[in-house]
Amino acid sequence: MRGKNNKKTDATQGDFKEALIKKALGYDATEVVEEYVAGEEGEVKLSKKKVTKKNVPPDITAIKILLESQTENVEDMSDEQLEKEKERLIKLLCECDKKKEK
Repeated sequence: MRGKNNKKTDATQGDFKEALIKKALGYDATEVVEEYVAGEEGEVKLSKKKVTKKNVPPDITAIKILLESQTENVEDMSDEQLEKEKERLIKLLCECDKKKEK
């Protein structure tokens, strides 16, 4: 493989699921574009900096993948199981929100 970085990544299944949850919920992203020019004495100076904030809306496909990955069929769950699953999902969403705030 020419021209490609063959460095291994340490991504885990949890990392992929976290990324999928982020995509399913939507998120805010900041894009920074900087333009530099050479000064009179050869030094490099920042001439323009543009910061754009973008909102990436929730992705229906990511939501569908998450729902399909559930091990149990919701229709077959008891009220107690549904309540536990609700609490688990709320906790997961809160954790994702805390990570998003950082």
